Amino acid sequence: MAGSQQLKAAIVSIALLVMFLLAWQVAVSGSGPTQTLDPEYAKLLGQTATQGKSAMPGPLDVGAKLWEHLRSPFYDNGPNDKGVGIQLAYSLARVLLGYGLAILLAVPLGFLIGMSPLMSRALDPFIQLLKPISPLAWMPLALYTIKDSNTSAIFVIFICSVWPMLLNTAFGVATVRKDWINVARTLELGTWRTAFKVILPAAAPTILTGMRISIGIAWLVIVAAEMLVGGTGIGYFVWNEWNNLSITNVIIAILLIGLVGMLLDQMMARLQRYVSYAD
Repeated sequence: MAGSQQLKAAIVSIALLVMFLLAWQVAVSGSGPTQTLDPEYAKLLGQTATQGKSAMPGPLDVGAKLWEHLRSPFYDNGPNDKGVGIQLAYSLARVLLGYGLAILLAVPLGFLIGMSPLMSRALDPFIQLLKPISPLAWMPLALYTIKDSNTSAIFVIFICSVWPMLLNTAFGVATVRKDWINVARTLELGTWRTAFKVILPAAAPTILTGMRISIGIAWLVIVAAEMLVGGTGIGYFVWNEWNNLSITNVIIAILLIGLVGMLLDQMMARLQRYVSYAD
């Protein structure tokens, strides 16, 4: 029964995708608006000032360009001309590093907050003050103090990843059944053994929920951060291609960002289901 539902869902998804692509292709195939460029800028790009076709590319144009990128994803022709594989690799490296640092802080601190009502009340004002601040608002301060755009981007990822993990960890630890903790005390396990043997397994699904939320936010924020700091990365690639008026490459970058984000989310979802089943 479940397999039949999955098959039906896949068929509907494919049908919706085909309908969307057909509608997109039909919409851009007519005599759409022409793209007018500044004459000097057009000369610099090697184009005519007025393009005779629609400014918006169709799915066939995007597909053909995407195949070109996939044939050579790791080429490197200089600072402003690198393959999408290199751009994605730089973005992923920044995300994973900032995300990993956030885990090292958020999970232990979340345990402390969840296990200690005193620390929960003491730290709550700071959390409530810092949590609503947009991660990108930290970028100017990071650039000024760190003086390195790559490290500043990693710091921003760290900031945006901390809060979902911290709050979910604290909530998961605080809501562990009290009778389990009382049994651990009766057996004289001690604080550390109780934390690792009783509280961590019980709170693991909630902790992983926070980690799953954080990885999605981190991947979202890195695109905006790289637009600000420049250099290399999929966010910078989007901005650079927009400056070159290559809407086709912008669409391809958006598609790749979505696909990578989906893969990251699915990896965390699988880990979350594995931990839930193990419990």
